[in-house]
Amino acid sequence: MRNRILIYGIFFVALVLGFWYFLFKDEDLSRSPLAVINANVPDFSFTNQDGKTVTGKEVDGKVYVANYFFTTCKGICPKMNANMRRVYDQYKQEPGFLILSHTCMPETDSVPLLKAYETKMIGGNLVRNDDGSYRLVTPDSPGKIVNSNWNFVTGDKTALYKMARQGYLIDNNKPDSVQNISDQFIHTQFFALVDKQHRLRGIYDGLKDNEVIKLMDDIKSLLKEKLDHPRFMNGFSIDPN
Repeated sequence: MRNRILIYGIFFVALVLGFWYFLFKDEDLSRSPLAVINANVPDFSFTNQDGKTVTGKEVDGKVYVANYFFTTCKGICPKMNANMRRVYDQYKQEPGFLILSHTCMPETDSVPLLKAYETKMIGGNLVRNDDGSYRLVTPDSPGKIVNSNWNFVTGDKTALYKMARQGYLIDNNKPDSVQNISDQFIHTQFFALVDKQHRLRGIYDGLKDNEVIKLMDDIKSLLKEKLDHPRFMNGFSIDPN
């Protein structure tokens, strides 16, 4: 009798475990709690600092951060990009991560200027100021630049601005519908975080230390997510529609 009860008990436990396995076998237990802000970040085609065409294929299956700047900016860009350098330093050895820094002045930021800017951003020494902010100090001889995953891109201005406004949602200024694209100007300090499935998962103020720290933590959580997860592909969208 005792052996029969033991056999029944083992069978019941196995049955329960099997039930739970089939119920949750497709669930990605490592998925990030970050909501999906935009489920369909558009495809793109831009040119980076090496003259290479960078498209949506470059970020397939990768987590990436996007921002906007211009090479002659003396206002928010130096502090913002010093903070982006912190992100780069944290994840430069991570093959599943990229940074896309888009110029908002493609009419002047040529490929050679972007290449020089890369040298400044990656070859510079990151220094922490007394107030806790960061700045980059470019040495006289920065030496050879080894850039693993930071792209500085230019391209068609309409396409660049469309990505900021409709893809990354980091420009709140709505231009006049009759305003020519050549007269428009995006100047934003926000960083956009995109997951492996081309979904916008976070927007961060690139001038605030606490938000940069959160961004770096959120990147880590997205890197752990599985690429394919059909059940929850759109399960975290905050779009009420």
